[in-house]
Amino acid sequence: MTIQEMQERKRELGYSYAKIAELSGVPVGTVQKVLGGITRMPRYDTLAALERVLGADPGMVRDSAVPYGTKSQGKYTIDDLDRFPENIRVELIDGVVYLLNTLKVIHQMIGGYIYSRLLQHVTEKGGECLPLIAPTGVQLDCDERTLVIPDVMIVCDRDKLIESCVYGAPDFIIEVLSGSTRRKDAFIKLNKYQNAGVREYWMIDAQKQKVIVYDFEHDEYPVIYGFDAEVPVRIWDGEAKIDFAEVYNHIKFLYERESQDE
Repeated sequence: MTIQEMQERKRELGYSYAKIAELSGVPVGTVQKVLGGITRMPRYDTLAALERVLGADPGMVRDSAVPYGTKSQGKYTIDDLDRFPENIRVELIDGVVYLLNTLKVIHQMIGGYIYSRLLQHVTEKGGECLPLIAPTGVQLDCDERTLVIPDVMIVCDRDKLIESCVYGAPDFIIEVLSGSTRRKDAFIKLNKYQNAGVREYWMIDAQKQKVIVYDFEHDEYPVIYGFDAEVPVRIWDGEAKIDFAEVYNHIKFLYERESQDE
């Protein structure tokens, strides 16, 4: 949920700041600052506590226990994910299981195209950094309570690449937004990635044809580009750029088909 959505939900429920503080365990002063937009980048655990009260992400498994286990949300570990059928894609964030829908074609085409450009750059320039693409898992906090699956990432410390996953924070992450993951990617993962030490995070909104860049390393964010811009990869000091005019040309037939169907 965004802060605006939390504010709207607060009005719908008729909760006071004191009531939200009581239910969430967050100090009332902090609740006022977060929901009032005063705190620019609230702590992840604060946001998670407020979201539990004001409404969870629709992609989350909301039951107290999921059909493939007996634990309540917030208590799952990576080992528990083995109980899920292979055809069900999930992520685990701080012990909470999130269901992932099947990726749409436009989602895969954007992620695959950008990955190919990043790989081309590494192949030509060399260096230790390696681009990776979903469904590679990431134990973001090097613990058993979080396993995320970014759409595209770059890992520059090869010691983080173990047999089963990436162990630790990648340097660079891209998420292609979709209807079912938009809130999680733009809210929960944004804060999670920043706190874990990810240096740069892009969110690609194919629907609005925008790229939202968070350069955490230089405290510059968000910077918003259109699908007509060249977007520099800042962890490489802009030596590599993704030309989103090319990205658009790669997928424009999908937009044209959608327009014709309307």
